[in-house]
Amino acid sequence: MNLTDYNEIRALLSRHGFRFSKSLGQNFLTAAWVPERIAEEAGLDEQTGVLEVGPGVGCLTEQLSMRAGKVLAVELDKALRPVLAETLAGRENVEILFGDVLKQDLPALVREKLPGLRPVICANLPYNVTSPLLTAFLEAGCFETVTVMIQREVARRICARAGTADYGAFGLFVQWHCETELLFDVPPACFVPQPKVTSSVIRLTRRAAPPYPVSDEQLLFRVIRAAFNQRRKTLVNALCAGIGGMTKDLAEQVLQNCGFDPKIRGEAVELGGFATITDEIHRNLFSKL
Repeated sequence: MNLTDYNEIRALLSRHGFRFSKSLGQNFLTAAWVPERIAEEAGLDEQTGVLEVGPGVGCLTEQLSMRAGKVLAVELDKALRPVLAETLAGRENVEILFGDVLKQDLPALVREKLPGLRPVICANLPYNVTSPLLTAFLEAGCFETVTVMIQREVARRICARAGTADYGAFGLFVQWHCETELLFDVPPACFVPQPKVTSSVIRLTRRAAPPYPVSDEQLLFRVIRAAFNQRRKTLVNALCAGIGGMTKDLAEQVLQNCGFDPKIRGEAVELGGFATITDEIHRNLFSKL
């Protein structure tokens, strides 16, 4: 069965009485080159264990199983159970787990289901839960790479650099944990039903260590969130609003001590700059407590 052929997909879904769910963000691929290229870009081999989220009818799962040691596909929609039982029949290195991946203990799941294998993520993620999923993957700390297809605008934000309109707090969170690569775009015509936006495939490679030394990682992300909560504010005003105990005079002094113009906005500060600012805030506000 060709799992990206529109007519075969339609017949398959009709046979099992399946209907698309808008709330689950279901869009199935109808272009064979897309799952093939995603699987290739994931850099898989027999020593790799893949966690896939949202397998749909299994077209990417099929490609992953041809390259990896094992594929664990987690699917929220139980209506796809008979569909996947048919499309993935005979693929002995594929296991389907029905449930919400956001409710899983991911490190424990990897230890149980992918023992002895190099764990990675590879998936076509639902648009509506992209950020929570990526956050969970990175915070789990056990996946070497995350190769996923997501909405193009989100991909641009994740890979954005300082001084650009797409630069923001979530992208900096991802860049703190991973090296980011924007791989290729996928147009709406490659899906059924067709989404209203273009998709992009990105690869995130986990860093062996943080990219910059910082005294308090939690404070770093408080500083970053404060900087972007109101983008038009200067960083001085953003820090005063977002960091308890921060006065305008102290915020100006912190930035000057770090070599920044007090009139600078957060969108102009690179990740290393935020680490430096965080350490200065920590010395002035928290190390004396």
